[in-house]
Amino acid sequence: MKVFEKGYIGSLEIKNRILMAPMGTKSDPDGGFCSRETEYFVERAKGGVGMIITGRVATTTRFEMRSHHVLDNYHQIGRLGLLCEKIHIYGSKICVQIGPGLGRMVHQDPFTPPYSASAIPSHYYPELICKPHTVDEIHYLAESVGHTAALAKQAGADAVELHAYGGYLLDQFMSSYYNKRTDEYGGSLKNRMRFTLECISKIQEKCGFDFPLIVKFTADQAFEGGRTIEEGIQIAKMLENAGVHALHVDKGCYECWYVQIPTVYGKDALQLDAVAAVKKAVNIPVIGHGKLHRPELVESVLENQQADFIAMGHQMLCDPYYAKKFTDNNYSDIRPCIGCNECLFESHKGLIHTCAINPQALREADYPLMPAEEEKNVLVIGGGPGGMAAAITAKLRGHHVTLWEKKARLGGNLLSAGAPSFKQDVLKYNQYLINRLRELEITIHTNLEATVDKVKKGHFDSVILACGSRPFILPVDGVNLPNVTDAIQVLNADTPLTGKVVVIGGGLVGCETALHINESADDVTIIEFMDDILATAAHCQNNDAELRNMIDKSKIKLFTSCRVKTITETEVLYEDKNNNLTATPYDTVVMAVGFKTDKSLENSLRESIENLYVIGDAVSPRKIYNAVHEGFHTARLL
Repeated sequence: MKVFEKGYIGSLEIKNRILMAPMGTKSDPDGGFCSRETEYFVERAKGGVGMIITGRVATTTRFEMRSHHVLDNYHQIGRLGLLCEKIHIYGSKICVQIGPGLGRMVHQDPFTPPYSASAIPSHYYPELICKPHTVDEIHYLAESVGHTAALAKQAGADAVELHAYGGYLLDQFMSSYYNKRTDEYGGSLKNRMRFTLECISKIQEKCGFDFPLIVKFTADQAFEGGRTIEEGIQIAKMLENAGVHALHVDKGCYECWYVQIPTVYGKDALQLDAVAAVKKAVNIPVIGHGKLHRPELVESVLENQQADFIAMGHQMLCDPYYAKKFTDNNYSDIRPCIGCNECLFESHKGLIHTCAINPQALREADYPLMPAEEEKNVLVIGGGPGGMAAAITAKLRGHHVTLWEKKARLGGNLLSAGAPSFKQDVLKYNQYLINRLRELEITIHTNLEATVDKVKKGHFDSVILACGSRPFILPVDGVNLPNVTDAIQVLNADTPLTGKVVVIGGGLVGCETALHINESADDVTIIEFMDDILATAAHCQNNDAELRNMIDKSKIKLFTSCRVKTITETEVLYEDKNNNLTATPYDTVVMAVGFKTDKSLENSLRESIENLYVIGDAVSPRKIYNAVHEGFHTARLL
């Protein structure tokens, strides 16, 4: 297979065509690589990846506060050198991504204007107008890029990648949308490219023309007024002519962030058109990414010469051993990314991010799985994500594990969450969990509802309660009518809804359910009590933006700031904030106003079970992240 063939970037030999894409991580206080990151990257090297590209390393802090990493001083070389050494032990290569700045994308404070190519609004604080870099400052930044590249090479890095994409500083100079300068750094494409080409020249001057140099750039900004693929191809050719050894092609910008960093709603290979277009236009290797993690898709892209290497970001977070499993033809054991972007969400809150479905990501040294000191007989009640994660973890530690699920199928709310056509990645994760349960030969009983007597008869040493939650039903007249149902029943149903459907609740579940119904129904309406849909949704900005975009493009009608008063046999009556009463006819009403936990089984078990642990939605209704992490840690500590 093509994916297992060696590849070359310049003179650098890479053992396969799978790369780890750059993602930001937290560093030591001085910007150097910390031991936590080292263990994180080493785990991916153990997993067989051909080359690891680090997240951006800043070349200076003169104009911007440190975002994650900085490499501008000799005292930072040692830790990077140790990281390179450890990566090399496992036969992987390491590429350090370097960049002079974030420009208008600096998320600093609402008082300090960031620097950019021009006097344009800051992204996060639009009332702040950026300060254009002077020509002398541009020269300084280019020099800093060369210096950082030299330090990376001295530390033992195999290559560097210039950070020139995604609407960040270099891309702001390259793009006519952001660059309004009238000097030699603005106007024509040649002038707009000048800063980037000067950075390349400085890297070559400091490291030599043969030192492998990759440029990651945005070939298509994918929003109105942004760069088109035609200009992207011109840029690719200019970079090739400048002596760059490979191009890492990106698509999208923060104006359509869900294209740049895909979500669960995005289609596979959503950036491939831009990657393939650049590949046709140049004669140097091209790296592609963007939901290209399905093994058969990876091989197809390589075989069809649409890219030379495939880079994976979030997929490497959730499964560091992806490449090895691919090599071993063990596809069913690959833990698939579900596009939830909880990793980004955590990072944007200032936390050390991790993965919703891999609690050990960036916690490799913190949470190792140790063999159990004493084998226990463990019962897990509930076959949702938390229960399955707990059962798998307990079995891996050497416990005897039994799993009870009251329904006929395993998955719990994963089944309804993954039911829409645009959320199939969730079902893939559910199947992965089921595969692991079977591989580990865990005893599973479906169609078995737990009772206190049944649990007591099993003589279990420990019981993990992961029985989930159920939909909350709005207490209004008419909720018991035959054509009133809830989102979970609709999502799990074999027959799609038709006719006129009213969804009560415009939160995350309500919006996703409405879009699901919209594929088959004639008319869909959302009625939401809050002033906006998704008002209480705790999820990442790009997921939110794509979901709103999908609703905007649909025929769904939205009514916010409205309270449902009653449901008759033919109409839903609701009141707006001005106390105006409206009647909307329906064929089906779908409740999507949240979930609640039934504590009755927990309360009964606590009276007779000594070692009882409650996890996930059985504690309170939350997210996959909470269920999986609590299941993992509960079993890890048994």
